[in-house]
Amino acid sequence: MVKIDDLKFDEKGLIPAIVQDAATRRVLTLAYMNRESLRRTLECGQTVFWSRSRQEYWHKGETSGNFQHVVKIIADCDRDALTVLVRPEGPACHLGTESCFEYPLTDVESEEKILEDRQKITLQSLYELLEERKMTRPEGSYTSYLFDEGLDKILKKVGEEATEVIIAAKSGDRGETVYETADLAYHVMVLLAEMGISLTDVEQEMARRRVIDTKQKQTYETAPVSE
Repeated sequence: MVKIDDLKFDEKGLIPAIVQDAATRRVLTLAYMNRESLRRTLECGQTVFWSRSRQEYWHKGETSGNFQHVVKIIADCDRDALTVLVRPEGPACHLGTESCFEYPLTDVESEEKILEDRQKITLQSLYELLEERKMTRPEGSYTSYLFDEGLDKILKKVGEEATEVIIAAKSGDRGETVYETADLAYHVMVLLAEMGISLTDVEQEMARRRVIDTKQKQTYETAPVSE
């Protein structure tokens, strides 16, 4: 669990906060927090920012009614930026739009290409990327950080993410469950790469179980009825 004192605020005492809709993961706005506004956010459960233009605290929704109820706050690997997942009441932008990010710099074709590339992601391609990260350890990579920390750290993350899946599913939040399951799958894949276990190894074990299950079922179905 990251604490406020673990975060890296800039020379003005601020840290950027990327606000996302917890259900859709759409980016709603980019704002800034200082230690006090972050403390207030954690205390009241709604976003409180520091306005750089007005030089004052800004409790989102206090005047407009468009409150943002905090679901989770996540720090990045360098601890110098935050993602704030919220359940919004009304638009996030002062112009009345759902998101402040409504003005594309790329054309539709480029956006479709990005979506197409994202859809090509598979467990195998992820595993290959993890293996490459394990060998090259590029600086600033979260995956490199996990491999550098070793097995105990990776196991701890697997446990934490499994707990997050349970909490999300128990609350009935489908979007959060999908998000946390993706986190868990990623960290399990890191564990496999760390231990040198391939996806083929896992697939073969699943196939072996299917064969055993099929045989057991056949044995059960053809077994004589006891008198």
